[in-house]
Amino acid sequence: VVLGAEPVAGGLLDERAARERAAAVFAELGIDLALDAAVGALPVGAQQLVEIAKALAKHARIIVMDEPTAALSEREIDRLFAIVRRLRDAGAGIVYISHRMDELARIGDRITVLRDGRAIETRAVADFPVADVIRAMVGRELTAHYPELEAVRGDAVPLLEVRDLVRRPAVDGVSFSVRAGEIVGLAGLIGAGRTEIARAVAGADRPSGGSVLVGGRELRARSPRDAIRAGVAFITEDRKGQGLVLGMSVRENVTLAHLGAFARAFGLIDRRREVAATLREVEALRVRTPSIEQIVRNLSGGNQQKVVLAKWLLGQARVFLFDEPTRGIDVGAKAEIYRLMRDLAREGAAIVMISSDLSEVLGMSHRVLVVREGRIAAEFARPDATPEAVIAAAAGVAA
Repeated sequence: VVLGAEPVAGGLLDERAARERAAAVFAELGIDLALDAAVGALPVGAQQLVEIAKALAKHARIIVMDEPTAALSEREIDRLFAIVRRLRDAGAGIVYISHRMDELARIGDRITVLRDGRAIETRAVADFPVADVIRAMVGRELTAHYPELEAVRGDAVPLLEVRDLVRRPAVDGVSFSVRAGEIVGLAGLIGAGRTEIARAVAGADRPSGGSVLVGGRELRARSPRDAIRAGVAFITEDRKGQGLVLGMSVRENVTLAHLGAFARAFGLIDRRREVAATLREVEALRVRTPSIEQIVRNLSGGNQQKVVLAKWLLGQARVFLFDEPTRGIDVGAKAEIYRLMRDLAREGAAIVMISSDLSEVLGMSHRVLVVREGRIAAEFARPDATPEAVIAAAAGVAA
């Protein structure tokens, strides 16, 4: 509570004054916590209250709260809101950031909608109904051009089945399936648990409950290696940190997940076969590189993403998990990745696509699943997946 504004006597921390200040702030906020309790051992709600007490102890005139209720129970939220109102009434200015629409009327005086880094509209809460807020958040037509998706065959079988998957706190009982030839988009707000679902399916994180079936057979993925062997490819959102080894060549990155296929006696790599396979994928994806020996770090973002895709196309993957597949790449490279996804679906692959670009999700999905607070909150067939309906489901309000 006093960190950064410690009371000092004779050049040393005045422990008595520090305790008195913390106790006074706790009393003012109605917080009943032991001053000697380790903050790391407190529940998240109590940690949130300590943060607020810290701001109050410094006599802050402006307090910014970023998603303060994300991990709180309803009782803790009520308590937090009572404290916020008390701070406001005492003259503090509160900037309250939230994706939860129902909180706005409860706590706000005015609402400002931000989109793409700009302030779009500001109104008094009473004059800004939820439907108008959602329209301001959407704000644009789906003008991007996406390839035509072929309808999923009626007799297509599920290639990926996720049943009651759990990895708390981010994934809490998720179930869905993806058929051969189908692209299923996962929409939702930042922090809703979309990436965590993909990581659990791909073996990057071990789930604590539920099951994953690939082609009807249960996948017990103790690591990504098990998922790769089962035919699951995970195109991660962080291509530089998790999808590529930037200091290695295009060739080395493309074959990295499948070195066993190029092994000769004594564990040596058959370089000729490795080069041939890499050239085939690089040409098919039109990766712009002076050589397959070029260090990946030196490629553009779009071509780096194509190298990630080449790595997974080299194997025998039947299920593809695309997490933010077009983030940070140019329009031309986006179009090529969209065509690749369409072609994979045509060939019978099952695809899960996660994207924070709503138009991308709607334009490239046969079905849209909306993730909220670690659960599937809604499902929309392609004709029913409007921007307003998806955002409303993601925010937990009626469209």
